[in-house]
Amino acid sequence: MKPVRVAALAAMRVTPLIATLVVPLIATLVAPLVAASMAPTPKVRPAGQGIPPRIPLSYEIVAEHPHDVQAFTQGLFWHDGYLYEGTGRRGESQLRKVDIETGEVTRQVSLDDGIFGEGIALLDGRIFQLSWLAKRGFIYDVNSFEPLGEFHYDTPGWGLTTDGRHLIMSDGSENLLFLDAGTQQVVRTLRVHEDGRGVRDLNELEYIGGLVYANVWHSDDILRIDPGSGEVVDRIDFSGLMADQRPADSEAVLNGIAYNPNSGHLYVTGKRWPKLFEIRLVER
Repeated sequence: MKPVRVAALAAMRVTPLIATLVVPLIATLVAPLVAASMAPTPKVRPAGQGIPPRIPLSYEIVAEHPHDVQAFTQGLFWHDGYLYEGTGRRGESQLRKVDIETGEVTRQVSLDDGIFGEGIALLDGRIFQLSWLAKRGFIYDVNSFEPLGEFHYDTPGWGLTTDGRHLIMSDGSENLLFLDAGTQQVVRTLRVHEDGRGVRDLNELEYIGGLVYANVWHSDDILRIDPGSGEVVDRIDFSGLMADQRPADSEAVLNGIAYNPNSGHLYVTGKRWPKLFEIRLVER
């Protein structure tokens, strides 16, 4: 056989081999690009589920629910389809489990008559409840409301929430106090500020999407606070809620924020308000 013919036969044998190796490689590289080009464009999700934290927000009312006008709301959170509410005033302070649709109280426990109840938070199957001036905190089982113990602190107790690791507490000053979940001891103090000035009277709290949301006593604003720097990154104006229907009591102010991570909706109300508002946060 002549050399030229041998070379030709060799080339014929090598070509299928190259095709066998190269074609799958090309397919592997191209397939992700094709899939990406066909994928749907991601949608922006509700606040707390993907909206960048520093976008200025407003709100839309999704629904209105009944709220007990005797409830002097000091703390609020959502869990497994129910609202949990801490109420204040001496002789009236309670921890409650509430049906959202009907406003019916399905479980409750009362504090001693001398205790003025304040903020509440759920962490690791336990509900923590503050008191105002007694400097006593109470711990309950979330399912039974059975008392599990007490803890103490050195300041007045106002609002309470959790970032999943710490309890975060307000005391009426410009500070947020971070408490170790196990010992309930303060491990960090954060000064809250806006344009360089401290912001006082931080009241009921809720942790949503990496920010602390805070009512401000006798204000219709809810602040959104960076828990790293203490900076107020936004104020949401709720003065339109029940503007002409609020109770005559001067202390019946906006207070109460709860977040449903399933829907992305918030629930807001006030002390002795007849309504609980389910809202959706939207870009302003």
